[in-house]
Amino acid sequence: MTDLSTTLTAQRTAFMAELPVSTATRRDRLKRAIALVRDNADAFCDALSDDFGHRSRDQSMVTDIAASVGPLSHALKHLDRWMRRERRPVQFPLGLLGARAWIDWQPKGVVGVIAPWNFPVNLVMSPLAGVLAAGNRAMVKTSEFTPATAALFEDLCPRYFAAEELAFVSGGAEVGQAFAALPFDHLIFTGATGIGRHILHAAADNLTPVTLELGGKSPVIVGRSADVGRASERIALGKMLNAGQICLAPDYLLVPADREQAVVDGLKAAASAMYPTLLANPDYTAIINDRHHQRLAAWIDDARAKGATIDVVNPASEDFAASNSRKMPLHIIRDATDEMIVMQEEIFGPVLPIRRYGAIDDAIAEVNRRDRPLGLYYFGGDAGERQRVLDRTISGGVTLDDVVFHVSMEDLPFGGIGPSGMGAYHGVEGFRTFSHGKAVFKQSPLDVAKLAGLKPPYGKALKRTIAQQMKR
Repeated sequence: MTDLSTTLTAQRTAFMAELPVSTATRRDRLKRAIALVRDNADAFCDALSDDFGHRSRDQSMVTDIAASVGPLSHALKHLDRWMRRERRPVQFPLGLLGARAWIDWQPKGVVGVIAPWNFPVNLVMSPLAGVLAAGNRAMVKTSEFTPATAALFEDLCPRYFAAEELAFVSGGAEVGQAFAALPFDHLIFTGATGIGRHILHAAADNLTPVTLELGGKSPVIVGRSADVGRASERIALGKMLNAGQICLAPDYLLVPADREQAVVDGLKAAASAMYPTLLANPDYTAIINDRHHQRLAAWIDDARAKGATIDVVNPASEDFAASNSRKMPLHIIRDATDEMIVMQEEIFGPVLPIRRYGAIDDAIAEVNRRDRPLGLYYFGGDAGERQRVLDRTISGGVTLDDVVFHVSMEDLPFGGIGPSGMGAYHGVEGFRTFSHGKAVFKQSPLDVAKLAGLKPPYGKALKRTIAQQMKR
């Protein structure tokens, strides 16, 4: 644990000696971060597949490699604009007398990044886009569930960055606890809500500002006006990407009672078309480890025991029980009830409960009686109904007529609310999250205090000033 403190001290010392952090330095670091990922794309894909048991190489290129280069390149493109001093008005009549006010966006110092296992390259590099653009240095704690990827980061990073700029550390829960307790200038954690509570407690002793990107049960509302074929295909694609191991994966469906069968048929057709086989299919990813595979199997058994009807989408009738690949087909859980674990916990796997509703307000009420989700998805062409869903629900973000996609829009802030997270990053919001907006006021050359009557002994001038302010 001494090494963690030593690294933090070295980074902070170098940061303070460097101030101010120039545009050229920030650009250079962003370019080196892009090179780290781009130069080693094949090695990262190999490591990711080793960690998962099998992970689609094409998927890894999209969700971890390209999706890392994208935010870094976006930051590089917009850096000059983000760094620009922001002028602010001053109260009348100070502006007329020569006073000025502005905000300077200043780096915070050393940022701690605690990354998860499900996208262990992207969810390191995407936060680093904002961290480095803002002029900070960073320490990254990688997940113990992806040791090959973690080891690759530790091997590659020194080739591109000095340890005083960017450093990676790995280890289990004990290292994670020590990392979260370090006196960073900002800490960002991506992971489960339960762990997020511990991170917040650990950071509190140092009053470290924290951004939490958590999860929860992201609902899909299928409106009566929805194109069921299109909706079910997009839901199936989002649910089966990374085998459902996505914080924004559709977690449960709310469908009109009279359209449930059509939605189920659409999901089956779409999943079968995309993945006609699963066990030997290079496009389909495995569950990360035995513990998570056993957890999902237990939750499916729990739902079955409590009265659910379960449709397993296995178009080639493959024998998953005889396989040690940890691949799991899509399980559609009908008649899902609140007593079932799948309706209580975030699923994080290819298991999709369905609940029926009558009127749209019933679906809205279903969403609102649960914790506020990270994402919400609505399908339908009824503009009034769509707006009612947007107005009457609160979630971290929304995708309309698709799922997950809002996270890929770099100019939209990404973050949760309540149990699904706090704070946001991506794009300019990421730059500002990892910056300190320092307020600066430059006083008029005139004796404003005297003109306003602020100098004792107080008299009529002060009374006029007070009267003016009370009228505002």
